[in-house]
Amino acid sequence: MAESLGISVQAFDKWGVEPVQKIGRESFYDVRSVVDNRLQHQSGKQQLGGDDIDPLAEAKLLQERLRLTKEQADAQAMRNEVKRRNLVPAEFMTFAISRLVNLIGSTLDTVHTKVKRKHPDIEPRHLEAVQREVAVTRNEAASLDQRLPEILDEFLSAMDDESG
Repeated sequence: MAESLGISVQAFDKWGVEPVQKIGRESFYDVRSVVDNRLQHQSGKQQLGGDDIDPLAEAKLLQERLRLTKEQADAQAMRNEVKRRNLVPAEFMTFAISRLVNLIGSTLDTVHTKVKRKHPDIEPRHLEAVQREVAVTRNEAASLDQRLPEILDEFLSAMDDESG
């Protein structure tokens, strides 16, 4: 039988086909037992393969594609708003405020010397008081760019309170 199928007798043993009869070292198989074995093997393969595939996989895939498409559309809409100058990224605002703070800080550094030049008769203690207040203000302004995320959170919280 193995010879007529073009396979070796060992294949029947490997497949687990029960021999119809054994005479000495020879095993004899009939067509029915070989066909039953192969059909059983094939149906077991299909059941294993069927369990691995999620029946809702196609629906989940479609849902993920829709979500991705929506995210891409939202991202493009934001880029368009930035180009129209209706929307500004938070990173840019941090950068811009940092530059503005540096400009204000260097201007504040010169206040006491300008006051002294314009009013040479001003007492040194008054000038020192102005210089101290300017230093406090300059230090407050210098930390503004670092406090921006906290200020943004406060702003968003206030917006949530108004809408909710």
